Amino acid sequence: MSRRGRATALGAATVLNAVANWKGSAFGIDLHTSAEVVLDDSLAVRGDVPGIDDRLIVRSVELVLERFGVEAGGVVRTESDIPLARGLKSSSAAANAAVMATLDALGEVIDPLEATRIGVQAARATGVTITGAFDDAAASMLGGVVVTDNRKMTLLKREALESEVLLLVPEEKIFSKDTDVARSRLLSPIADLIFDLALAGDYGRAMTLNGLVYCTALNLSAEPIYSALAAGAAGASLSGTGPAYAALAEGGDIDAVESAWVDLGGKVIRTEVNNSGSSLAVRWRS
Repeated sequence: MSRRGRATALGAATVLNAVANWKGSAFGIDLHTSAEVVLDDSLAVRGDVPGIDDRLIVRSVELVLERFGVEAGGVVRTESDIPLARGLKSSSAAANAAVMATLDALGEVIDPLEATRIGVQAARATGVTITGAFDDAAASMLGGVVVTDNRKMTLLKREALESEVLLLVPEEKIFSKDTDVARSRLLSPIADLIFDLALAGDYGRAMTLNGLVYCTALNLSAEPIYSALAAGAAGASLSGTGPAYAALAEGGDIDAVESAWVDLGGKVIRTEVNNSGSSLAVRWRS
């Protein structure tokens, strides 16, 4: 037996970090992780991504095989243009892509949210996430902007968001598992207010407030947020637990934000909100 599947998932950026109160919001961005899964009779799943911890993608494949009662092994490979360990949801995208590529290899199609939950289960099992990151995973899978309850793994809201996006990506890496959770959870009353803004669709103000409070909690600079706002951004935030920042901007404003960020160091990436979602989400809607 040799069955091959391929799939693609999105990166994402933060509106509300879910660490404080388990409620989160994020939007899909037009950066991608692709996965290829080749199933065989070996009964062992192996990762083939040199230099990268492959436990997450391996467990994602295993959980899909278990879901359908398939006794098989194989190889999973990924490639990505999402910067790793910068808060741009590279882990969620990798898990989603691995889950969907396995489904493709099996010839199965399931609800995108069920596929998302399988990836979140894999992330929890391998210790790469604090809350399960269901908000990040849902944004990666569905595209657009989502608001979620990560404790219950429920989608509270999803809608399209038309905006250009600018990312400031420092050279350093920060892994979510190293976050000071106790300090972040002191922000819970403020996170409740940000959650209300996100549910109301006021994403610019929600992400800006999120960024300011989490930069304080995590001892990261808020200067990129102030610089983006001064240049006309509709909203700017630390993405995830950093160290990357994201800004929503349109037209000439995005040029001004880019000019302001170039001098801060790191790499500046210009992209946009992706409202189409992953390859599975596109197939599901069609």
